[in-house]
Amino acid sequence: MIVSLIVAIEKTGGIGLDGSVPWHLRDDLLNFKALTMGHHLIMGRSTYESIGRLLPGRTMVVITRNRNYRAPGCLIVNSIEDAIELARSRGETEVFVIGGAQIYAQTLAFADRLHITQVHARVDCDVFFPDFDLQDWREIERQEFSASESNDFDFTYIFLVRE
Repeated sequence: MIVSLIVAIEKTGGIGLDGSVPWHLRDDLLNFKALTMGHHLIMGRSTYESIGRLLPGRTMVVITRNRNYRAPGCLIVNSIEDAIELARSRGETEVFVIGGAQIYAQTLAFADRLHITQVHARVDCDVFFPDFDLQDWREIERQEFSASESNDFDFTYIFLVRE
């Protein structure tokens, strides 16, 4: 099974502010939907709560240390290892890790693919993507997008695979 991380990152490495994404990039959201449709999405509890709903056509796996946590329609596990094994046992071919920072930090070392949206702006953030060495990765695809009524900022989508 392929483990993919999918994330939007601003110029200083920020990925969130006050429990939400501090920009709106419609074209990136459409790409996210196209890539993840039909797959398991692994996320921490805070990320799930910031989304606030089930994403249609995807299986949402929420990681929390709270053994009594409930999120109707989601699968609840207590570790990243349990989340990945659960997706594997359900026949998943590619699982998408969608955040937050702690979950990214726990999965980056063994991820097979990175789907990175580089936001070409400095935006106030209080949550950051972990540092990683680009030399461990090979770029497969790159697409440029311009700011517009639908996209707050210019951004670049980059698809990387582990070398």
